[in-house]
Amino acid sequence: MISMGRAVHVALLALLVMPISIVIAGSQAAAAQPRKRLSADAGAAAARRTLAQLKVARPLSIRGYSHRRFQPRWAHHKGRCDARETVLARDGRRVRKNAACHPVKGVWYSPYDGKRLKSERLVDVDHVVPLSYAWRSGAKRWSQARRRAFANDLIRPELIAVSHSANIAKGGQGPQSWRPPRRAYWCRYATSWITVKRHYRLFVTKNEKRALLNMLRTC
Repeated sequence: MISMGRAVHVALLALLVMPISIVIAGSQAAAAQPRKRLSADAGAAAARRTLAQLKVARPLSIRGYSHRRFQPRWAHHKGRCDARETVLARDGRRVRKNAACHPVKGVWYSPYDGKRLKSERLVDVDHVVPLSYAWRSGAKRWSQARRRAFANDLIRPELIAVSHSANIAKGGQGPQSWRPPRRAYWCRYATSWITVKRHYRLFVTKNEKRALLNMLRTC
């Protein structure tokens, strides 16, 4: 049985140690915030530099555009799985697929509007830079093969699972006309847009560039 004096001694030691632990934990949390901020700032700065390198021009005519000029169908990447099915499996949680690789169950989070979706029927795979917008940004002059590669690109941040309602609202608009309703995603959306445009050497308009810079201020 612990004596009264020893019990008091242990209690005093605990009181001395606890503030130190709290200070250490607080210091670690405080240090993590600046690191996160620095990382976001560095990413935004890199995106701004990349954006500054993109050609600025007036949009080309939509004349001649057709969805089929890019994507008569989703390209297959892994066996029976096409690009759309691959994105749904990648972006969802607890996704179950049938024998044909089509998702039949899962949960998806739409970063555009913050919706949590429990049915694949409520999910769309969005082209971050819309196909019709890419057409007017220079893809009009591409070969059919390059346009098809663009529409099925799983390496660049061009394809993302979002809610059907957000995808319909966006349509073929650029950032000067439409932005994700969820402001917290503006930074990621702008950097993804710029990354795609740089890789495919697509130009931007003055208004588009201004809108992207405004979105990068949220980083």
